[in-house]
Amino acid sequence: MSVVLLAVTQPRADELVAELEWEGVSALSLPSASASASAIIARLQPDVEAVVTPATRAVLTPELLSACDRAGVRIVTLGGTDSRAVMRMGLAPPLRADAPGWEIAAALSADVRPPAAGPSTAAARLTAIWGSHGAPGRSTIAVQLAVELARRGRRTALIDADTVAPSLALLLGMDDDAPGLAAACRRAEAGALDPAELTRLSARLAAGGAEVDVLVGLNRPSRWPELSDARMRATLSVCRRWAEETVVDVSAAVDTDEEAMYDVVGPRRHAATVATLSEADRVVAVALADPLGISRFLRDHAELRRLVGQTPVTVVVNQVRPGPLGLDARSQIRRTLERFAGLTDIAFLPLDRRAVDAALLHARPISDVAPRSALVAAMRRLAAGLDPSVSVEATAGSSTGSSRGARRLRSALAALAGSPGAGGPESAS
Repeated sequence: MSVVLLAVTQPRADELVAELEWEGVSALSLPSASASASAIIARLQPDVEAVVTPATRAVLTPELLSACDRAGVRIVTLGGTDSRAVMRMGLAPPLRADAPGWEIAAALSADVRPPAAGPSTAAARLTAIWGSHGAPGRSTIAVQLAVELARRGRRTALIDADTVAPSLALLLGMDDDAPGLAAACRRAEAGALDPAELTRLSARLAAGGAEVDVLVGLNRPSRWPELSDARMRATLSVCRRWAEETVVDVSAAVDTDEEAMYDVVGPRRHAATVATLSEADRVVAVALADPLGISRFLRDHAELRRLVGQTPVTVVVNQVRPGPLGLDARSQIRRTLERFAGLTDIAFLPLDRRAVDAALLHARPISDVAPRSALVAAMRRLAAGLDPSVSVEATAGSSTGSSRGARRLRSALAALAGSPGAGGPESAS
């Protein structure tokens, strides 16, 4: 029988044992004098399911975190003076210091979310969302693309692997102190990561009538060493068994030779980006539709191609508008990309500032706050092009095809076609 290990002081420990028993949870308290990291590690037997401990760095040492990861033991923390520092370790936010037993039991049960069915009908695919420097809209495209793939009936996961400017948690109104990708990488290194664990570490985003599992990124860019090359590759390997579509938002930099600058090889700043692009089944390369954005994209595209080899790359030009490139912006961009990079297959996304601002205001995907946006329609066409094997409703790729005005127009045309004089020359307009 699984037990919960209580590493809290007396007499609170005995009170929690009784309260948890009422909730159907078997609990065992450590002696107050032995409630240290080493004592907890020594008691991590196969019957231990979770550890409840104060949110203090004196107890939550790196050795304890590593031991719990290896043993598959969850950690529930109770409020302390170091609560913010503890959350930076990749653990869930601590409960109140005087949290009753039912609240701890609820946290334990909520921590174990039943995993959904894994990929079954089609091969799992990993899509990396990359773009040149200058905020071309990688994260916005990653969010909406994940939603559209989920709408097409594919189990979809969204991962923030940007080690320079992680932003998915803030864009979606999620807790950026949640364990997320950093905890998944630690468990992957220990060989304790599986689809069920990824489900537990992820947050669920309900949007557009579908659900997306989100692994939030780092809450501080200075934590980039936690996303090493080996950890990322191991995590992405498990993601292929977890979801049918995995969309990964990465940073712009693709430097691969940083270790040549040092006498001793150490962790690489952009290892997560390089590992993701190397493992991806397809890459969505985003460029910003202005002279500076196109120039940056052309410089970085050659390095991207060298890194990904024969992996298919879909070029997406974002925020297309007539201002900075003249009235015929699309033709200007097409000619430039074809002349200097040999790129002819290009997708364009229009600038819809009102829809993007509404999404930022409400911390929701664009399709939730502006479903008739031209940007949403373009994203649906992009998703259909990336996944042509799955059919959707006839109006799924249009922002107006299912609107009330469109339905009225179709009804009027049908009535006109069915009228006695519909086929005569006098009916022509």
